[in-house]
Amino acid sequence: MKNQSYHEAAPAKAVRPISLTTMVQAAMIASLYIVLTYLANALGLANGVIQIRFSEALTILPYFTSAAIPGLFIGCLLSNILTGCIIPDIILGSLATLIGAIGTYMLRKWKWCAPVSPVLANILIVPLVLIYGYGLQIDGASTAYCYGYYALTVGAGEIISCGVLGMILLFSLEKYAKRIFEKV
Repeated sequence: MKNQSYHEAAPAKAVRPISLTTMVQAAMIASLYIVLTYLANALGLANGVIQIRFSEALTILPYFTSAAIPGLFIGCLLSNILTGCIIPDIILGSLATLIGAIGTYMLRKWKWCAPVSPVLANILIVPLVLIYGYGLQIDGASTAYCYGYYALTVGAGEIISCGVLGMILLFSLEKYAKRIFEKV
């Protein structure tokens, strides 16, 4: 190996720095997610078999900005910690939101697909948390039956949160998106 000084070394691959605007947007989205989760939790809607988290409506925000991806993940992670969820729920629930946010960003060319990824991610992951994390088994029912039942109930909550409330939010923000989510 050839001896190289610092100045002779090959340049490292350039990493694009994260802009202050992106960090502020992510922080604001995370904060809003937490506040909305607390509101739903105070009303008894945020946790349990049927979850209607107002904060899940925010999962359409990656349609407008990639800053929403870390914002939603951190917001969900902190919300789950602050509302007293168990460790598997904190980790897997936050992962479901992250997967949903990434999916929304990837499907951003198709407006009506914005809520699809968050709904599907939660339908697939949250029933496992309910069964294995919280031990919610229906007496005399198989695990597969319980999974199907919880997938339906979680799906219903997610369709309300992401599909209905999220799309109302998307259409409301669309008119002002260039101002709110402008690139600097």
